[in-house]
Amino acid sequence: MIQIKKIIGSGLYTGFFPKVPGTFASLIALFFYLIPGFENPYFLISAIIISTLVGIPIGNHFEKTYGKDPQIFTLDEFIGTWISLLFIPKVYYFIIPTFIIWRILDILKPYPANISENLNGGIGIILDDIISGMYSLIIMHIFITIFF
Repeated sequence: MIQIKKIIGSGLYTGFFPKVPGTFASLIALFFYLIPGFENPYFLISAIIISTLVGIPIGNHFEKTYGKDPQIFTLDEFIGTWISLLFIPKVYYFIIPTFIIWRILDILKPYPANISENLNGGIGIILDDIISGMYSLIIMHIFITIFF
């Protein structure tokens, strides 16, 4: 059971990537999104909800084992990436800027993502990525609405 938690929580071991594990995990999440049918909103929303519900208790375990908001927990990057891509047309000229905006916002953690990170356990680990993912989603949809 511990091994399964480690695989899921570390985003299929992307959390153990030696440099920028969050960006690497986001890139792997993007590759999942590129699988035909994965972008289907029903499937993607289900993946986000299930990952969040499973991720919170696993995040609790990771925080107890590895300390506050451990870098090796990267399931939250998958969740944030998938949120940012919701309802985005599956074409490179939308996907690439969405990914870049998502990574910038995840790193900068604009309010209230910055304070949600202070919550303890899995909810604190995941919530800031949910918020940053939603900001990315809103920004891209505004951009697409105005310019396309």
